[in-house]
Amino acid sequence: MAIQVQVDKHIAKITIDRQGALNALNRETLTQLQEAIRQINERDDVRAVLFMGAGLKSFVAGADIAEMVTLDPIQGHGVAELGQSVFNDIANIKCPTIAVIQGYALGGGCELSLACDCRIASEKAKFGQPEVGLGIIPGFGGTQRLARLVGPGQAKRLIFTGEIITGAQALAIGLVDQLVQPEQLMEQAEKLAESICTKSPNAVRMAKEAIDQGLMGTLSEGLRLEAGLFGLCFASPEQKEGMSAFLEKRAVSFE
Repeated sequence: MAIQVQVDKHIAKITIDRQGALNALNRETLTQLQEAIRQINERDDVRAVLFMGAGLKSFVAGADIAEMVTLDPIQGHGVAELGQSVFNDIANIKCPTIAVIQGYALGGGCELSLACDCRIASEKAKFGQPEVGLGIIPGFGGTQRLARLVGPGQAKRLIFTGEIITGAQALAIGLVDQLVQPEQLMEQAEKLAESICTKSPNAVRMAKEAIDQGLMGTLSEGLRLEAGLFGLCFASPEQKEGMSAFLEKRAVSFE
């Protein structure tokens, strides 16, 4: 199996393990990844998901070019639809997702990280959308999510040139949220996930929905959505526990 799944103390770790191909994504790997996501979504105990690549060289070096070289237009369209479907499933995971990036995050690997809620990277990480050098464009959501995250100008520069940038450059343009020393990457990623897990799972889900759905509409629409979700929070026992613990000056428990 190219996809490994581990769950421990509310944190799921999904690892892409094709080290011989720098964890490149072929159709079989994408299908396995989609099944892993389905399984995670069916669990009530998972409060954060970490996406990782096996080994130290690569997060995901892109899609598998050896598999794509002979595709015709219809087959190419099908691959793009599969990749987009899988990455949409990642974006729609009900709890927060964190891309833990070491080494190369190129093409489909960069696009996978864009589908996650947060991105934490090693100082040695490399990012890019080099597809135009292969005669294609990003097809797994890169033209859309990258522009929304870093702005159209930066996205066009990266996509039009196929430039590979460093972790520091990625941090500067907002492509990653946190940059750490390589040996601290897993520790810091787990620390972030653990911090999320101490908060109200229901409130975190509501906040994620408000942000993601709100960005798809106008500010007025987003504010109406926020108010509605804010109200729904008061139907949850977690709101009673959180506020009671605050007033009683005791530790909160969302178990």
